[in-house]
Amino acid sequence: MPSSTGENTLLDGFRLVPGRLDREAQEALRDAIRAVAVEAPLYRPSMPRTGKPFSVRMTNCGPLGWVSDQSGYRYQPTHPGTGRPWPAIPEVLLSLWKELADYPHPPEACLVNFYEAEARMGLHQDSDEAEFAAPVLSVSLGDSCLFRIGGLDRRDPTRSLRLASGDVLLLGGASRLAFHGVDRIYPGTSTLLAQGGRINLTLRRVTKPDESPEW
Repeated sequence: MPSSTGENTLLDGFRLVPGRLDREAQEALRDAIRAVAVEAPLYRPSMPRTGKPFSVRMTNCGPLGWVSDQSGYRYQPTHPGTGRPWPAIPEVLLSLWKELADYPHPPEACLVNFYEAEARMGLHQDSDEAEFAAPVLSVSLGDSCLFRIGGLDRRDPTRSLRLASGDVLLLGGASRLAFHGVDRIYPGTSTLLAQGGRINLTLRRVTKPDESPEW
C-alpha cells in the first residue's frame, strides 16, 4: 500500500479484486455508462445547508439514485435536472454484483461519479441506505486514484491504496460503514477515457428486501 497513517488493519468484509475487468470489458462498460449519461446527464451536486458544489460530477442508474442538495442527502427515483426516471443499471454491473456481492437481492442504485484531475472526495460513510447487510460494490474506470479507508469513526487511523482502471472493491460486513474517500487522481495513468479523468461506479442496495430472493 502506498501510504498509511496509524497501525490499523482493514476491517473484515473489505475486499479488493485488482484488474477484475480486462481492457475489453472496461471499454464495454465505459460505453454503457456513456449511454447512461446521455439519458441522465452528469450534474454537479451541492452540499446540504451550505450549497457548496461537489468537486465531482455525478449521475445514477437503477430504480433509485443518490442525490445531494441543500435539502440533504437522499435517494429518489428521478434525475434532479430532467425529472425523468434513472436509466437501468447495465447488465455487466448486475453480473458483477451476482458474482461478488454474496447477497441474494439485486442492487437498487448505481452512483456514477466522474472525477476530473483535481477532484477529491472527503472521508465519508455510505450510510443513507436502510439495508446494511448488502455490501457496497465499487468499480474503477480510467485514471488511477489514491483511495483512503479508515474505521467506523471518522477519527480512526486510515490506510491508503491505489485503485486502477478495472479494479473492483467491496465494502461489506464490518467494513460496510467504514469511512473512506479519494485523496487524489493520477492524471495520465489510463487511456480508457479520451479526455482523462476517473469514473467510479458504486452499486448499492437501498431498501430492506423481503425474505425471498429477487433474482
